[in-house]
Amino acid sequence: MSQTFRLTDYIFAENMKELRTMYKTIIIESEDAIDWLTLNRPNHLNTITPEMCEELQDYFGKLQFKHNTRVVILKGSGRAFCAGYDLKSASGVSAGPITGLRFQRQVSEIYVRMRRCPQPIICLAHGATTGGGLAFALASDVRIISDDAKINVAMVKVGLTGCDVGISYFLPRSVGQSVAAELMMTGRFITPERALSLGLVSAVVSQEHLKEEGLSMAEDMLKTSPLGLRLTKEGLGISIDSSSLDATVAFEDRGQIPCASAGLFEEGISAFLEKRPSSYPDN
Repeated sequence: MSQTFRLTDYIFAENMKELRTMYKTIIIESEDAIDWLTLNRPNHLNTITPEMCEELQDYFGKLQFKHNTRVVILKGSGRAFCAGYDLKSASGVSAGPITGLRFQRQVSEIYVRMRRCPQPIICLAHGATTGGGLAFALASDVRIISDDAKINVAMVKVGLTGCDVGISYFLPRSVGQSVAAELMMTGRFITPERALSLGLVSAVVSQEHLKEEGLSMAEDMLKTSPLGLRLTKEGLGISIDSSSLDATVAFEDRGQIPCASAGLFEEGISAFLEKRPSSYPDN
């Protein structure tokens, strides 16, 4: 399976404020500092294919250098967010250890790049959010789901291990070891209400209000300084894996100094006292 990233074509809107990147399985729409990333295989419940893997790797791999993009909102088209891997395209995983490992790594690399990119990712999930689709949600920073979301660790139901594409890393950290073991070992569905009560998601709304809720969250993030927002995502990731409080505090201390010395703290205080929106530099 080719690991070559495909080149993308760009179409600029007349006002030059919106950039639409044309892939085949995903859609990227840039609106000011927000990228709307849509999984776009609606007739197949947005299931993951090798082509989608290449395109998502390409997109998330480039975000490190897209300073004008400050927040990513991830969603699915049609009646589902993502129903995991397209089983008709999954023969590579059982094609022997060498080919199978290459195939597996092509998928799992997406989730690594999602965590590595400096922009917060807000996931808006509705309908089927299973297997690799659940992993997309878990690899995001904030999860907002609809009241019709159907969430489970689907791979354990088809003869595979539930420890797949980062789920065994993300899920216990989100809901604790016992609930994670329950979901990963049985493939049971978790209801939106239970997901909210466990802290797996930030909000449950009707499907028609998903975009509105996600945009509101993104707009609040954009009120912060660009550097502060990036360092907050990085710091959360480091703190989750930190071996001690001392190591976490040391990183936090180092993160605050660049923000303060760049004038961001001074501007934030002035805006607060003057009761006006903050005005931070773009980068």
